[in-house]
Amino acid sequence: MSRRTSAMASSEPSSVPPSNDGGQEKQKMLLSEEHGHFSMVKALHLADLVTELNVMSVFSSMRYCLGEPSDYGAMWAALALMPFGLFFDFMDGKIARWRKKSSLMGQELDSLADLISFGLAPAAAAFALGIRTNVDHLILTFFVLCGLTRLARFNVTVAVLPKDKSGKSKYFEGTPIPTTLYIAGLMAYCVSQSWTHENIPFGLIAEGTALEFHPAALLFVLHGCTMVSKTIHIPKP
Repeated sequence: MSRRTSAMASSEPSSVPPSNDGGQEKQKMLLSEEHGHFSMVKALHLADLVTELNVMSVFSSMRYCLGEPSDYGAMWAALALMPFGLFFDFMDGKIARWRKKSSLMGQELDSLADLISFGLAPAAAAFALGIRTNVDHLILTFFVLCGLTRLARFNVTVAVLPKDKSGKSKYFEGTPIPTTLYIAGLMAYCVSQSWTHENIPFGLIAEGTALEFHPAALLFVLHGCTMVSKTIHIPKP
């Protein structure tokens, strides 16, 4: 959740010479080069590569859609990879601090990876499991966009939120996007019970019409609303 941005920014005073800036000046140079082989790859740090591992769950959901609905192997992989997204999100900041290297590109990748891991990946899994009517599609899109908005707001407001003695923000505005993992847990339980496709809990409303949808999809609406709420304050651990 872009912890790396605030953590590295607050720990590096402006008086630090370029040689001790965590590699940011070198990265700026690499990214601004008009020529040069693999300049963008050279600008990545180890933490950035760990961050990019978070896309695997989405591809597993897509692979499940290509097979038999009763073959849940790829679906289990998709759901199991989502908690690893949280692990990678935690580890990339640890790696950045361990190597004493902040990454300009990593600061952006961190938020994008969170959106994929905890926004797009759960929505893709729900779609793969059968929540895929036209209205369901709109609901899942709303959920992903709420996650995107929540992350963008965090990046903009993190500098002005109240801070504790260590300089960290005291709370999150709205529920942090990794809390969507409980939805992944519910989907895993449904898979274990074969409650997918025609057997999705609570069935289908307005079946056969243009407004048909699965009531189970409303969970994504509820959580999307909590993510973008300004009145919900979650204390930081």
